[in-house]
Formats: sequence, C-alpha cells, structure tokens
Amino acid sequence: MAEKHEYQVDLIWLEDRKGEVSSPELTDIIETATPPDFPKGMPNIWSPEHFLVAAVESCLMTTFLAIAENSKLEFISFKSKAIGKLDKVEGKFQMTEIILKPVLEISDENNAERAKRIIEKSEKACLISNSIKSKIILEAEVIVGSVEKV
Repeated sequence: MAEKHEYQVDLIWLEDRKGEVSSPELTDIIETATPPDFPKGMPNIWSPEHFLVAAVESCLMTTFLAIAENSKLEFISFKSKAIGKLDKVEGKFQMTEIILKPVLEISDENNAERAKRIIEKSEKACLISNSIKSKIILEAEVIVGSVEKV
C-alpha cells in the first residue's frame, strides 16, 4: 500500500447557503448546507458538521472491520451512534469533542474483553480521529447475543 493517497471532492454552490458535494471517484451527489442552528441554515440537509462527525464514526467502523478481520474476531453486528459537540473556543466555533458509541454484538461471551480491546485499538488507529484536534470519547459497548434470531 502506498504511503500517500489523495481523495478529490468537488463542490458546487447552488443557492442561498446550499451546495452539492461530489467526487469523480464516486457516483453519489450529496446536498450540503449551513445547519439550521446558524443564520440562514437549512434543515434536513447534511452539513459540514454532520460530515465531520460521520467521517470519524465511519472511520472507526472501517478500522474496526479491518482489525477484527485480522484478529479473527467473529461478531454478529456492529452499529454506532456519534455525537459531535460544537462550542465556541477563543471566539471561534470548534467541534470540541466527538462521542462515539459503538455497540458490538458477539455470540461468544468469552470474547467480550478481547472485543472491547479491539474496538479501543480501532479508535486509536483511526486516521480521521488522528487527523483532527477534537477530543474523541469512546463509549463502547459489547453485548452477547445469539446467532439464532427468532
């Protein structure tokens, strides 16, 4: 794997406080706008703040999937909720912390501690978390389920 990678994102302003984000590498076009908490913000549209939180959360998942595969950790499901906290710091808005709340379901309770360690290792290895100055708080939960769903 090469040491350096590039990811191109294109943006076109549409109207008011709204634009479209796309990439020549991808097929989807996503609307983006100022969030409704700000003047002239728009509800129900992805904002830069949502993208930042989603980037951290999806990086946790993809890093976890790679580490779990390499560690041969079997699991039933992985889901997560993430909350980004925006605050004013020295007169400027900043995402001060992002709370990650992954829930990993496993079938073998003997793997619970190892699974928790793998999630923690994944957060520490996440390249997006390592690229931003926001405080990352991990509140991982491992639950034991059954592969037999009724």
